[in-house]
Amino acid sequence: MKGDMSEKGELRAELLGARRLLSAEDVRETAAVLARHALELPELTDAGTVAAYVSVGREPGTRPLLDALRARGVRVLLPVLLADNDLDWGTYQGPGRLKPAGRGLLEPAGERLGPDAVVTADTVLLPGLAVDARGMRLGRGGGSYDRVLARLAAAGAHPALVVLLHANEVVARVPAEPHDHPVHAVVTPDGVSRFTGPSGPAGGE
Repeated sequence: MKGDMSEKGELRAELLGARRLLSAEDVRETAAVLARHALELPELTDAGTVAAYVSVGREPGTRPLLDALRARGVRVLLPVLLADNDLDWGTYQGPGRLKPAGRGLLEPAGERLGPDAVVTADTVLLPGLAVDARGMRLGRGGGSYDRVLARLAAAGAHPALVVLLHANEVVARVPAEPHDHPVHAVVTPDGVSRFTGPSGPAGGE
């Protein structure tokens, strides 16, 4: 376990270092391409509710995708980070209804829907630093989305799990632990890759 944790830390540092080299123009261009690819996914085009997040810094950009989903009439849920690192949720009402939050994040203004609101989502966009050929995702290590995935499993909810990444962030192997969940699909500027697990769609446990 300790070896996996160390491996994860080293991989995180490497990928975050690569992100820091990206220019603001790189990030803007990538966000537009990611939105085009993502909007072709049935998991997003057919969804009534999508749990997403607002990208910040050099993360693969989500904002064009959020606006396109909202324009289509999709209910978009955005996370609100709580003091214990769990996530509450609010509804995305447009870029003018985002407000600064802790750790440089942006969160939706307006009503808080509670941590269990995520179980209503047809698709969940997960932030990440990498995905491997098995669909295993490397997060930032804060544990917030581990709680989200555990909450979905406890509720018997099986939304599609999708990650948006830069092209270099699809890697050969992500160190995995027993609680880690594989995802259904990854979207990069190069297109979409899908994954299946040993017993059906990835993330369907």
